[in-house]
Amino acid sequence: MFQVNDNFTMLPSSYLFSEVARRVKAYTEAHPEAEVIRMGIGDVTRPLCPAVIDALHKAVDDEGCAERFHGYGPEQGYDFLVSKIVEYDYRRRGIDVSEDEVFVSDGAKSDTGNIGDILSTANRVAVTDPVYPVYVDTNVMAGRAGMLRKDGRWSNIEYQPCTAENNFIPSLPAGKPDVIYLCYPNNPTGTTLTREELKKWVDYCRKHGALLLFDAAYEAFIREENVPHSIYEIEGAREVAIEFRSFSKTAGFTGIRLGYTVVPRELKGKDSDGNDVALNPLWRRRQTTKFNGASYLTQRGAEALYTEEGQRQVRETIDYYLENAAVMRKGLTDAGYECVGGVNSPYVWIKTPDGMTSWEFFDFLLNKYHIVGTPGSGFGPSGEGYFRLTAFNTRENTVKAMSRMAD
Repeated sequence: MFQVNDNFTMLPSSYLFSEVARRVKAYTEAHPEAEVIRMGIGDVTRPLCPAVIDALHKAVDDEGCAERFHGYGPEQGYDFLVSKIVEYDYRRRGIDVSEDEVFVSDGAKSDTGNIGDILSTANRVAVTDPVYPVYVDTNVMAGRAGMLRKDGRWSNIEYQPCTAENNFIPSLPAGKPDVIYLCYPNNPTGTTLTREELKKWVDYCRKHGALLLFDAAYEAFIREENVPHSIYEIEGAREVAIEFRSFSKTAGFTGIRLGYTVVPRELKGKDSDGNDVALNPLWRRRQTTKFNGASYLTQRGAEALYTEEGQRQVRETIDYYLENAAVMRKGLTDAGYECVGGVNSPYVWIKTPDGMTSWEFFDFLLNKYHIVGTPGSGFGPSGEGYFRLTAFNTRENTVKAMSRMAD
């Protein structure tokens, strides 16, 4: 009889957000009268901006006309979008990125999970803790993680704690890992690293020959001057870093799916014989084999974001969510909660009160105040005793939720 991939059987039985959804579904079915405010999963509520809607309508018309019809497109993205990405997201910030280093995809989650396809299973991995679960789970699936220990950590993964004790700033690894995951602005804590702090990580990777996988999905929320929007603002980062970006949280593309990854040409690893191998052509080979490209419609929609109107409209949407975050921070602080984040990020990270565990606080908020968040323990052992709320709901619901928690 055929065999399954044993690595999948080692994973916890349910993905974090699936378990949250299961519990919420059970509660709402049992209490249909409850007005539940969902501030857990990082899904947006604001509609696509008018510039995108107009572009999508035009793209639909293109698909209905034989002369302008588009079938399979280039797996790495259409030139009309890639050129805009390079110009607006990088060159206007003085960052050197070229078109053949940008790979458009169906989202940053897919790419951060799939990037391991081009990396050896012998690589040692390091993550911050708490951490976005996809980074850890996909390494479990690939066979890099080792065994799950009683403390909730995988034996072959090095964890860098980010807690109040170190001001949520991770220390550099002690075990000399080969692959390091960083996400800033951070999911789930909502905290950031300054230019000086990120430089330490880039310098570390250059010294030790490590690969830095930098998830910049929330860079558009950055408002403070000394917080880089791209890892490539740091000298030497092109030699060691891959950057992942997303249109989901910034432009409301959670439903139509789009993101991109930057793989610099000079970024190289070693094969089993010790030869230098460039990662850019490896990722291109992977994508052209296992991915058929993001849709023409979606890419035309994203292109419209790189117009004067599109830029203004996206900024208004992000400001709306940041104002929600400010409402949350004030409401939580006034109510006596300890929290961080919500300044350059749509996430607010709360210390659970009265010694509650993360899941106890989840059940308490859901049952007593009908508010859904995400238990911090689901993001890793150092997330125990914390709780994540998102600013992606409506202003009305955000104010209402804070009023409930103030009670």
